[in-house]
Amino acid sequence: MAQATFRAAQYVRMSTEHQQYSTNNQADKIREYAEKRGIEIVRTYADDGKSGLSLEGRAALQKLLSDVESGAADFNLILVYDISRWGRFQDADESAYYEYICKRAGIDIAYCAEQFENDGSPVSTIVKGVKRAMAGEYSRELSVKVFTGQCRLIEMGYRQGGSAGFGLRRVLLDERGNIKGELKRGEHKSLQTDRVILMPGPEEEVAWVNRMYRWLIEEELSFREIADRLNEAGVATDLDRPWTPGTVRTVLSNEKYIGNNVYNRSSFKLKKLHVDNPPEMWVRKEGAFEGIVPLELFLTAQEIITARSARLSDEELLDHLKRLYAEAGQLSGVLIDQTPDMPSSSAYRNRFGSLARAYEMIGYRTDRDHERIALNKRLRAMHPEIIARTEAAIAKVGGAVERDPKTDLLTINDELVISLVLARCQPQADGRLRWRIRFDPMRYQADITLAVRLDPMNRGEFDYYLLPWLDLPRQEIRLCNRTAITFEAFRFDDLGFFYGMAERVGVLKRWA
Repeated sequence: MAQATFRAAQYVRMSTEHQQYSTNNQADKIREYAEKRGIEIVRTYADDGKSGLSLEGRAALQKLLSDVESGAADFNLILVYDISRWGRFQDADESAYYEYICKRAGIDIAYCAEQFENDGSPVSTIVKGVKRAMAGEYSRELSVKVFTGQCRLIEMGYRQGGSAGFGLRRVLLDERGNIKGELKRGEHKSLQTDRVILMPGPEEEVAWVNRMYRWLIEEELSFREIADRLNEAGVATDLDRPWTPGTVRTVLSNEKYIGNNVYNRSSFKLKKLHVDNPPEMWVRKEGAFEGIVPLELFLTAQEIITARSARLSDEELLDHLKRLYAEAGQLSGVLIDQTPDMPSSSAYRNRFGSLARAYEMIGYRTDRDHERIALNKRLRAMHPEIIARTEAAIAKVGGAVERDPKTDLLTINDELVISLVLARCQPQADGRLRWRIRFDPMRYQADITLAVRLDPMNRGEFDYYLLPWLDLPRQEIRLCNRTAITFEAFRFDDLGFFYGMAERVGVLKRWA
């Protein structure tokens, strides 16, 4: 083997889709690639059983990027099996961005199983772009196929995931519909052709479920009072835990207790945000299972639960929320549902449109609100830093710059007036990145707006736009990952061109 000239780290990732992508298979291919080229592998970063849809949850890749950016990396090359192992990011530009972070630090990436060299040539750049898009599209197509298949099985009366619930049991069927046996907690089917349905559990549990409904209807007990009775009687939930108002509410409101199969109440497709879907998007199969609660009993219970929340005014609902916030110091849908004598989280959603809106009305800030405040504080600190750096760079090339302390407008060489604005990155639920360049109210006094687009973490500069005021729209420009052709001519990877505009050049006069 040739003497090693490169020190490399290998990154391997295995999801759950194909054995061909096992970390061992990837490592074998990477080792073969390295031996042929005299590369020494000095470090391994491995994400086992991790989706490639996003960076979240991929601790090894996050550690790799952190080591690269901090300068702690003791290697000058990263070896990856192929484009899809780096990630099936839904936006191909996100994959490119993480690669760019490494290249910016002087560390190249080699895709060992691909049929091209990642050498920065036009051909490799085009092929990488296509491969990244194909990797993301594979996940999108797979998500659609899986969801469609799950909906079809729901409509056929089969159960899709989740525990059976107190009073019910999961039962396994073979491909002919014959019962194979009951699935215990934590057990899963082993054959692709097998199916799962729900069936009534032990008679004692079924009797307790019906008692819960009668306590609600006939004795008008609260969820907390029902939970207390069950706990005093020594009855545990299906997970062998004490009863809470939240677990009682589930039994008294879930349609599976009358035999209905309901799916798609919420969505978490492609690792994006959890979304509570409206009822018209739910996939329902009525009479899929043998119910253990009479229909009239169930409907009466739903009327009572709805009426309890409906009787409260907006002010009373918010007062309940304020008291809970004062006692717990935080708020969440789960906490609301588990608190005695509290209206349900769905009641707040129905009344105010969303939990976030209800939180806002009582002055409660979520973690996301705190993140936004921290980001705004960081941006306010970045703005003067960039202005000071710009002033220093212009002075270094011999230019003169004056800053208006009131407007922060920069006047360069008594000729150009520059307005500097920061455009934060706004990651979207579909994986795309968005930037909104808002123009300074003093923009018509500026000859050029220097817009700095921030990276997806809003911690550093991504690229720059030099926008002449004559070409500006009235209020703002909205940009995404793929820059519109209209503005591509104004985009720059660095500020070299801008500083060159400020440079003073001596003119040598020659006389004939």
